[in-house]
Amino acid sequence: MTDTPSTEPTTANKLVAEALGTFLLVFGSIGTALFAADFGTGAAGTSLGVGFVGVALAFGLTLMAGIYAWGGISGGHFNPAVTLGLAAAGRFAWKDAPGYIIAQIVGGAVGTTLIVLIGIFGPADWLSQAQAGGFASNGYGDGAFGSPGGFGLGAAIIAEVLFTAIFVLVILGVTNARRGNGNVAGLSIGLTLTVIHLASIPIDNTSVNPARSIATAIYGGIDPLAQLWVFIVFPLVGGILAGWLHRALFEPTKLPTIQSEGRVR
Repeated sequence: MTDTPSTEPTTANKLVAEALGTFLLVFGSIGTALFAADFGTGAAGTSLGVGFVGVALAFGLTLMAGIYAWGGISGGHFNPAVTLGLAAAGRFAWKDAPGYIIAQIVGGAVGTTLIVLIGIFGPADWLSQAQAGGFASNGYGDGAFGSPGGFGLGAAIIAEVLFTAIFVLVILGVTNARRGNGNVAGLSIGLTLTVIHLASIPIDNTSVNPARSIATAIYGGIDPLAQLWVFIVFPLVGGILAGWLHRALFEPTKLPTIQSEGRVR
């Protein structure tokens, strides 16, 4: 008898998939924000940039692509808040969370590092201007590196908890083995992230993903790094709260069943 090779992804496979998916998300979306959001105007005076709408779509589309490409290997988290939210909901082992989170942070950092490398060979002042503007980092307050709309710390905290919780609740709903629809899960999740960005970019440049926030802050300078804690702590809080809420509302403990001979199973 010959052994049949296992088709189950190894731990290494899963970690590489998480790193690749987070890389795609950060490279594609932050690249859009830095290269294309405010590209300038054409000869007729019309804007050539993609603006907030284009950036929001970039986040949703890259996440969607990553889920369909590598979600079957790792589950397609690409976000520490999603990983902890799934663990809180009982869908993912807590012991595996640290490895996933490290892989996500590494993948995101590689994404922004490659953007920097492209910028080095761009116009003479492109990279310095991108870093002077915070490198698409998240922020709050009305300073040069703060909220695009001038929203304060309280608004950023509420937004990150609330929007991350909504995001994770949608993920848990559409991926439910009994009630979800796996064929459209990536589409639903990607569109949800797009809507979240459309609503919250003016508040704090939208995190809902600590790996994304870390990836941009490391090149954004002292001020984005000083505010980074908000965009690590509160998306994680929102993700965990969503996991607990989903588990309490939609994943009730299985009750024992009575068999015909009267025994409880």
